[in-house]
Amino acid sequence: MSVRSRMQFVHWSLSIDPDDGTPAYEAACTTCDATSGPSADKRTPELWCLRHAGRTGHTGFRATITTLFRAAPLEGPRPP
Repeated sequence: MSVRSRMQFVHWSLSIDPDDGTPAYEAACTTCDATSGPSADKRTPELWCLRHAGRTGHTGFRATITTLFRAAPLEGPRPP
């Protein structure tokens, strides 16, 4: 007895997760290990950078924006 299988290739799309699409903003000093911590408001880490620069004289920062993606198959089969 042979087993037969059929494979169908599908195009996928990637988009911001509609259930949790709120980005998190964070900044980190490139001179020391200090970080702003994540925030839903991008102004919070921006203000942290300015305060940190004023206190320490450090002027380099790495900005990170994190959001979640959701992959979903597109409608219909892929053309041959």
